[in-house]
Amino acid sequence: MSRMLALLSATAIIVLSASTAQAGATLDNIKSKKAITIGYREASIPFSYLGGDQKPAGFSLDLCTHVVDRLKADLGIPDLQIKLTPVNSSNRIPLIQNGTIDIECGGTASSKQRLEQVSFSVSTFASQTAWLAKVSSGLKTPKDLKGKTIVVTQGSDALGIAKGISQDEGLNLTIAQAKDHAESLLLLTTGRAAAWVEADILLAGMKADYSNPADLTFLKANYGTIYYYGLMFSKDDPEFKKMVDDVLSKLMASGKFTKIYDKWFMAPIPPKNINLNFPMTDTLKERVAHPSDVVNN
Repeated sequence: MSRMLALLSATAIIVLSASTAQAGATLDNIKSKKAITIGYREASIPFSYLGGDQKPAGFSLDLCTHVVDRLKADLGIPDLQIKLTPVNSSNRIPLIQNGTIDIECGGTASSKQRLEQVSFSVSTFASQTAWLAKVSSGLKTPKDLKGKTIVVTQGSDALGIAKGISQDEGLNLTIAQAKDHAESLLLLTTGRAAAWVEADILLAGMKADYSNPADLTFLKANYGTIYYYGLMFSKDDPEFKKMVDDVLSKLMASGKFTKIYDKWFMAPIPPKNINLNFPMTDTLKERVAHPSDVVNN
């Protein structure tokens, strides 16, 4: 019996070791499948969203196109198949972890907490927290929200941020959670929430795409924390991360990254040809000059 238990134990260790060794082999999996599965967002303008033709488009997807081109060359698979899978704030990390998607090309911020679950590329964007409200509400600053209901998108960092602001500033907020950004905007515009807290650029994108952008306004607030975005993929896979980082770093060094940025943030974008007019911040310029994946929060 003892010999049998020892044998079973040894077998289990071998199986576990093999599983662990294979867990981070993203490049091997892509080569084996001759396909890459990309996760995209349906309403994260301008990072990743459905255009007028209901096809995924956006800044992050353009960056991922260059990653795909690199994979085709490195793996010797010119006809590499691209599979696109929609993700949301709640399932994007689990779908990376269970291998359903190989890389998320959306609008996701890196953080120390998330880095315990997944990996991120060098930073592709830098944002700060902001509040969006209806002009007709008469709200001017977050302090005017005291005792009111606000909305966050489920699965985003905004939930923890909103709780912290509510506690630190004594606002006693009731926090509603919407399933995605589109529903968050709906709760705001229908009056079920007095304000929506989220990353400044995501709010700017949703505001610009709204049927009556002039009906929405940003509350006056200044929070010092910077949130760095990146492409997201499996944790503990240094080979894949090195490849993705190299692609992005070379785009940044050549000036192509800035051109892609200007295409989505400084020029009219589909489906309504609205210009977000969101210049690259000094913080992001520094990351472009010196690519890094370091986060402080």
